[in-house]
Amino acid sequence: MIAALGLGFGAGAAGAQETIKLGLSIPLSGTGAIWGKGSEFMCKKAAQEIAQAGGVKVDGKTYNFECIAYDNKYNAAEGTKVAQTLLNREGVKFIGGSLGTAPVQALQSLSERQGVVLFTTAWGPSIKGPKFPLTFTQMNTPFEILPPLIRFIHEANPQAKSIVMLNPNDATGRDTEGVAKKVWTETGVKVLSSDFYERGTTEFQPIAARIASLKPDIVDLGGMPPADAGAVWKELDVLGWKGVKVVEVGSGVDGMKATGGNAIEGVYMGVAVSLDGDTATPKQKAVNEEVRAATGESLNAIQIGFYDAVYALKAAMEKAKSVDSKAVGAAMPEVTFTSFYGTPVDFYGLDTYGSRQQMRLPVIITQVQDGKLVEKSRIVPATK
Repeated sequence: MIAALGLGFGAGAAGAQETIKLGLSIPLSGTGAIWGKGSEFMCKKAAQEIAQAGGVKVDGKTYNFECIAYDNKYNAAEGTKVAQTLLNREGVKFIGGSLGTAPVQALQSLSERQGVVLFTTAWGPSIKGPKFPLTFTQMNTPFEILPPLIRFIHEANPQAKSIVMLNPNDATGRDTEGVAKKVWTETGVKVLSSDFYERGTTEFQPIAARIASLKPDIVDLGGMPPADAGAVWKELDVLGWKGVKVVEVGSGVDGMKATGGNAIEGVYMGVAVSLDGDTATPKQKAVNEEVRAATGESLNAIQIGFYDAVYALKAAMEKAKSVDSKAVGAAMPEVTFTSFYGTPVDFYGLDTYGSRQQMRLPVIITQVQDGKLVEKSRIVPATK
């Protein structure tokens, strides 16, 4: 567990009588740490706001939330350890957020059996559906992001006819690759190669050389963390490759720029959020600056999901008039709450997963222009 990133939180500050633990299984080390640290910050930010507003009111009692984070190191082995610690040692009945398909699968194998509500950013369709009634997704996944993102890129770059894809060699990368390859093919783009690399790789020149040798019109780095993606773009730039750049899980400019410099110009992303422009509210801008100061990178959709999950749990507890995890899980598909995006959000997914366990969040398509993140399109899903 790590200390709060500059956020003070006192369970008794708003006169709360009891505290509800929210477990977090997130990467706090390695290349995915930038996502994990910001996610912990946003969970604690939401918990702090709720406490200051009077807490969660259930059956005549007032509750506050406490976010407890452990490092899953983005792998299944550590994810199993974290799951056992949170559920068996900490006694957590609510997971406020979890990151990484492999560690989430390890966590879910225990959480559903023990009646624990699980919020996750994991992208795998295998963790969703009616057989997992206590699992809910707190951010968009490939099924929500990739069709509109890829169609937008294809329409903006009709001359691009071929693509090389690269993803991390793990459950997250394979899930991303499976959906993206299908959508790219459906648009008429020829997939020249789709490869995987090991997380922890630090030397990307050989990988970039192979990509450049295939002379693709598009390079799609799928589920790569920001630092890794920036390194690949830099190596491709050195090799003279000029084409359409895509990071489907691209979460922001700062992390990529640190390793990629000017080579990240023009990159399209599907998980980044522009909070510096006129469309952002004063609150969004202020929180974004807090996160940037604490982590070195602006907010993204991954981290926002950890904020939204806390408010979703509050809404479900108050609707269920109970803090029993199974009762809260049963009420969750019926609630609507105000997201950090500033709009009402409900749950959907019947058409895709057979159950309503996906937050109905906007799909935001962004691009790096003149070194800054620019929002190009925003789409709110309309399916059931």
